[in-house]
Amino acid sequence: MRKWIYVLCPVALLGIFVFYYSIKSQEVEAREQEKAAQVAAQKAADADARHIIEEKARLDAEKRAADRAAETAKKEAAKAAKYADYMAKLQDETDKANAQSAELTDKVAELQLKLDQLQKAKEEANQSGFDIEKAIELAEVQKGNADLESERMIAAIAERADKSFLTKMPPPPPADN
Repeated sequence: MRKWIYVLCPVALLGIFVFYYSIKSQEVEAREQEKAAQVAAQKAADADARHIIEEKARLDAEKRAADRAAETAKKEAAKAAKYADYMAKLQDETDKANAQSAELTDKVAELQLKLDQLQKAKEEANQSGFDIEKAIELAEVQKGNADLESERMIAAIAERADKSFLTKMPPPPPADN
């Protein structure tokens, strides 16, 4: 019988273990189910809270988008008004510059006409000065030619007179001795 003690003790202990194990496992299972139910309830509460938060976020995002769109429209309107004012100012300045340019162009044309007249008068004065100088040079050349001609004539007359017997002194009378 001593041999059976070796088998009965472990079997009895195994039975006691299985009994406590089944009780404890049921308690653990019950706790896990309770925990799972709590987790499910928490998840459902979290999902509800998340839906509420998401709805608030969506509404807030829509409000911000609407505000942003209104702000953008306001900025665009201000920008368009500023651009229109700038373009009007630029057009006024362009018109003034064009008027001034036309006025200055007329003045330039007038001054250019005056300059052309003055240059023509200057050319005429220069040409008359050159004509006068030319006439003076021509007169000087003619005078020089006349002087040369008169010198040549005088020289020719002097040579003829030299050669002429009338202009020679008669030989001295012979001396009587």
